[in-house]
Amino acid sequence: MQARSALFDLYGDHLRPRGGRAPVAALVRLLAPLGIAPPAVRTAVSRMVRQGWLHPLRLAAGPGYLLTAKAGRRLDEAAARIYRTGKVGWDNRFDLLVLDAPASRRERQRLGANLTYLGYGMLDERTWVATRPGEDVDGLLTEAGVRYERFTATHAAGTPGAMGVVRRAWDLNEIGAAYERFVELQRPLLSPITVRSGDEEAYAARFRLVHDWRSFLFRDPQLPPALLPERWPGTSAAAFFDRHAARLRPAADRYVEQCLDACSRPVKQRGPHS
Repeated sequence: MQARSALFDLYGDHLRPRGGRAPVAALVRLLAPLGIAPPAVRTAVSRMVRQGWLHPLRLAAGPGYLLTAKAGRRLDEAAARIYRTGKVGWDNRFDLLVLDAPASRRERQRLGANLTYLGYGMLDERTWVATRPGEDVDGLLTEAGVRYERFTATHAAGTPGAMGVVRRAWDLNEIGAAYERFVELQRPLLSPITVRSGDEEAYAARFRLVHDWRSFLFRDPQLPPALLPERWPGTSAAAFFDRHAARLRPAADRYVEQCLDACSRPVKQRGPHS
């Protein structure tokens, strides 16, 4: 687990609902059960500050970091997709992008990853499609300096034609198999965690569960049910995730509160003769 990715998970799942701020000592302590060393945490924090995701501030307990407005928006959108709090509907229309692809391979890969995260699938190198408009797509393409045209499109063949477009833009067999692997890998890790387990153990197990589930934000566009195959593995995987995430939440919350309390006490000033 990379420190930067884990920090996004930590802020999004635990610190965002608690004001989006924490002393650096708490960040180090909360990522230790995941096997992430303090130097890696500090390096990742510095990188996130440079990228505009975190803002340094002085807390009573010492130096800390606050989510920026940009990070808050991104994490709120990610949380809505992770926990599927929004309704996935479809008005039979696609959001279609035709763009001038960047010249360098690295820039094309970065742009492709960002478009995939926003729910777009690639029909060819210049043409991307989504079943609902990506809220940040205009800003993303403008910031990347990519010239583009954007259309709203419907398929003349109706739902059968739309399903054909979906299967060109996304490998649903691969995504479905990934959901099945997710359950297979997580089940033996979660079943030993019971009410008799320690809060730290439950927190770490739940953290890894959410971290692995979050990876589907970069591969599954969360298509409307009308465009999905029958017996879609993502449905049962989502039920599995919801069940265990809810089951382990109380213990995880207790551990987070313990760490924040322990690391948020004001730093005592030393006297002149200390």
